[in-house]
Amino acid sequence: MTTATTSRSDRRISPVFLGILAVTTVTGWATWTGFAEQPGVAVFLFVTAAWIVSLCLHEYAHARTALHSGDISVGAKGYLTLNPLKYTHALLSIVLPVIFVIMGGIGLPGGAVFIERGRIRGRWRHSLISAAGPLTNVLFAAVCTAPFWLHALDGVPYEFQYALAFLAMLQVTAAILNFLPVPGLDGYGVIEPWLSYNVKRQVEPFAPFGLLFVFALLWIPSVNREFFQAIDSVLNALGIDTVAVDCGQWLYRFWEGTPELCVSR
Repeated sequence: MTTATTSRSDRRISPVFLGILAVTTVTGWATWTGFAEQPGVAVFLFVTAAWIVSLCLHEYAHARTALHSGDISVGAKGYLTLNPLKYTHALLSIVLPVIFVIMGGIGLPGGAVFIERGRIRGRWRHSLISAAGPLTNVLFAAVCTAPFWLHALDGVPYEFQYALAFLAMLQVTAAILNFLPVPGLDGYGVIEPWLSYNVKRQVEPFAPFGLLFVFALLWIPSVNREFFQAIDSVLNALGIDTVAVDCGQWLYRFWEGTPELCVSR
């Protein structure tokens, strides 16, 4: 692979990201220990901060893979600092996904880093750059679900288990959505280098609307039901039951109240 060089400052982790990581750590501790009077508030802050961390890592994976594939411009753009404020569309990449988590509990993918594809040679490299982001969500989901499929939850407070289950659901959702071969999503970016010029030219005008198309499909009850049944099947295979995910979402949306089932379980 191409040897890429960037300055040290281009690769220095941003204080913004470190601050988000600190919030994740502190609120995760508060959720675990029950330090907060309102466990839902701690769960809300923990899951939201952890979700933003995963979004930053998703975009970092794109940029880092692009760097080692030949696009050294990603360093000067600040993409290697993990600073979400450096993204091309901070609204689409951070704000909108967080809003969708709050509103509907869905891991909406966001697009952010601009890769100068003309600097990169080889179809495999282009595909790998696109795949790197959602693969990060897969890895994040594996970390979140590991305590469940390793049966290592003895003594872990239920509130933390629920928060972890809900966070895992978001990561699985984001990975599946991102891997859809829809123009504008990473899944299409994986296959695009292998398509003919004519096909790419015909599809290109629809790329800005790909995410909106997926979102519209998910509003169809039958599609929404099938999609989340698939998510539940993946989570069940990883040892997470739907009750834990639902309780995690209820705790996350603490302003709506938490069912007795999740408090006394």
